[in-house]
Amino acid sequence: MKKIYVIHENSEWTDHLTARLNELGLPYEEWFLDQGVVDLTEIPPDGVFYNRISASSHTRDHRYAPELTESVLSWLERHDRKVLNGTRALRLEVSKVNQYMALNAAGIKTPKTIAAVGKKQIVEAAEKLGKTSFITKHNRAGKGLGVQLFHSVEALKDYVYSDSFEEPLDGTTLIQEYIQSPDSSIIRCEFIGGQFLYAVRVDTSEGFELCPADACQIDDLFCPVGEEEKAPKFQVIDGFEDGIISDYRTFLIENKIDVAGIEFIKDAEGTIYTYDVNTNTNYNKDAEEAAGKYGMLELAKYLGSELEKL
Repeated sequence: MKKIYVIHENSEWTDHLTARLNELGLPYEEWFLDQGVVDLTEIPPDGVFYNRISASSHTRDHRYAPELTESVLSWLERHDRKVLNGTRALRLEVSKVNQYMALNAAGIKTPKTIAAVGKKQIVEAAEKLGKTSFITKHNRAGKGLGVQLFHSVEALKDYVYSDSFEEPLDGTTLIQEYIQSPDSSIIRCEFIGGQFLYAVRVDTSEGFELCPADACQIDDLFCPVGEEEKAPKFQVIDGFEDGIISDYRTFLIENKIDVAGIEFIKDAEGTIYTYDVNTNTNYNKDAEEAAGKYGMLELAKYLGSELEKL
C-alpha cells in the first residue's frame, strides 16, 4: 500500500504532524534518519516522501542527519518518487549563503552579508562591511543559533578571540548588516504546497531565537501584578497582504521547495529584507489557537492530497 513517509530526526517537532495524520486516517511511516544504510541497488517503496530534516540537527547530536538524508533523497529522486522538499530544498536549509544567492537570483532583497572562514577573516569582513551595528550568524545553524549583535568591530574582536566564541559547524561565519525594526519584530510567512497559509509576527525584543515550535519556546513573560501584560511572542496576522508573497511563491517554485517558513524584517523606511528560509517549518500552538488556523492540519491535508494523486 502506498503511504506517506515522513523523513525527520526530531520526534518533538514531528509528533504534531503525525497526530494530524492519525486524525485524518492517512497511512504513514516515519523514517528517523540519524544513522542508517542506503542501498543504492534497491528500488525504494512508492508513496509520498516529505523531508523535515533541519539545519539544527547537530544540536540534538544528529550531526550527519542532513548528509544521510541527502543520500536518501537523491536515491528517491533517481527513481522518480514523489519527494516534497527534496535535495534542492535541503541544500538551502543547511546553507544561508545558498539561501541568499537563490533569493537574490529571484530578485528578493537580503541584508548585505559577507561570509568568512577564520577568526582574522571574520574581523576583516566586519571592517569591510563598514556598518556601525552588525550581526554574526552561522552559515549552518537553525533556530537563530549563533546570532549575536555587535555595535563595533572591537567588540566583535573581543568575542572572536575569547573562549566564548562559537565555531560554526561548517566553519563559515556570516557578518551581516543589522536591520533595525521600528517595533522590534520580524514577519514569518508560512507556505504549504507552495501556497501562502498565513503570516506571523514575532517579537524580537528579547533575543534572536525565533523557532516557533512549542519544544524550543521560552514561556511568555508577563509583567508584575497590576501592570499590563506583554503581548505574546508569536501572533498570526489577520488578513496579511504584501507583494512579497508573490515573489516568495515564485522563489519556492524555482527552487523546488514545497513547504517553508520565510522570514523578513522591515526597516523604518518600509524596505523589506528577507534573511531566512526554513524548509523544516514549525508552527506555534498558542498563536494558531488564537487565530483559528492550524499549520500541521493543513500540512497533513496537503500530504493526503499528494498521496491521492498517486
